[in-house]
Amino acid sequence: MDITFKLFATLTDYLPPEVKYTNQLAMQVDEGTTVQQVVDRFNLPPKLVHLALVNGHYIAHDKRASHVLLQGDVLAVWPPIAGG
Repeated sequence: MDITFKLFATLTDYLPPEVKYTNQLAMQVDEGTTVQQVVDRFNLPPKLVHLALVNGHYIAHDKRASHVLLQGDVLAVWPPIAGG
């Protein structure tokens, strides 16, 4: 099935070079794939996976291993960000 995977801020370095500057990757995953499985596929450091949203809805850290993605979902991940 098709999903869109988006990474923001410093996490864009983990995307393939050809999509790094658009910050998103259209990809196919198997049915039953979870948020955590996609994160793991890109070897994102756990301490940098601060915020995960599916279609704009927050997925708590303890739910990422069980939240199954569906056809057309958009998974977006942000690192911790500070500023002022």
